[in-house]
Amino acid sequence: MRAIVQDEYGDVEALRLGDIDTPTPGAGEVLIRVEAAGVDAGVWHLMMGRPYLARVMGFGLRRPKTRVKGREVAGVIAALGDRVTGFAVGDEVYGYCEGSFAEYVCARADRIAPKPASLSFEQAAVLPISAGTALQAVRDSGAVKAGQSVLVIGAAGGVGAFAVQIAKELGASVTGVTSTGKLELVRSLGADHVIDYTRESFTTGIRLFDVIIDTAGHRSVAELRTALTPHGTLVIVGSEVDAPVFGGLGRPVGASLKSPFVGQNLRMLAATENAGLLHSLTELIEAGSLAPVIDSSYPLAEAPAAIRHWRDGHPAGKVVITVA
Repeated sequence: MRAIVQDEYGDVEALRLGDIDTPTPGAGEVLIRVEAAGVDAGVWHLMMGRPYLARVMGFGLRRPKTRVKGREVAGVIAALGDRVTGFAVGDEVYGYCEGSFAEYVCARADRIAPKPASLSFEQAAVLPISAGTALQAVRDSGAVKAGQSVLVIGAAGGVGAFAVQIAKELGASVTGVTSTGKLELVRSLGADHVIDYTRESFTTGIRLFDVIIDTAGHRSVAELRTALTPHGTLVIVGSEVDAPVFGGLGRPVGASLKSPFVGQNLRMLAATENAGLLHSLTELIEAGSLAPVIDSSYPLAEAPAAIRHWRDGHPAGKVVITVA
């Protein structure tokens, strides 16, 4: 089968389109014929092997342990491994895996779910990691309730665009922070107010928020706290800073350690990946409360360009790779 293969850590130049053996599903796994795959931050980090902490955690010390990139998938089940129940060959599914930038990939049966019927494969492929992360940030860590004021930083990004919609579904008044060219997109997602961070600061203390969902990862915790109510909640979703050893962990870990000593709830999100989250996302999709935002689509052979665009192009929403 064709797949995007990486033998050494490095930038997109380390990726190549190659022919490799089609995987065989093991016990509890299914083989999926890939139709589409989403691009997320984890793809870039695992491609680069940064932060280096990830290598120690089992992703490969000297070279990538998983040669094929891609962690979000949507496709059709082609074969079942032993002890798989609830699925059949031919089922359309979406979910989490390792190696979705390929024509076929194996995924654990407890990490996939039936694809929402109203969505295309491309739309479903961008949901699992980004929308699943947004759901955990807003509903679980943020505990957003009706009537609260919620600030979403990075509201047009892969996670942020979903966070805006989920917070609105929970009945919050949502303010989205983004750049000038994406203000109308954020409004279209349901945001009650928008802030152009290139022209306006939200940390003046003039307006306070019950919950802040930070998906952009640059402002200091002290700065963010000035925009929180005295007993508000800050959820740090990502921290994309150039720190090769520990990445951006210092900021969210520091916030969590400080939280017990201040009146505000400062939380670091440690997102999980499971079928339960996928079923929750499907319910939101079917209720009309959640819709994917796709910035651009690339064929499998152009996966390196897709990752480069994710990194450098500041996409509005998600980048997707089509395979079939």
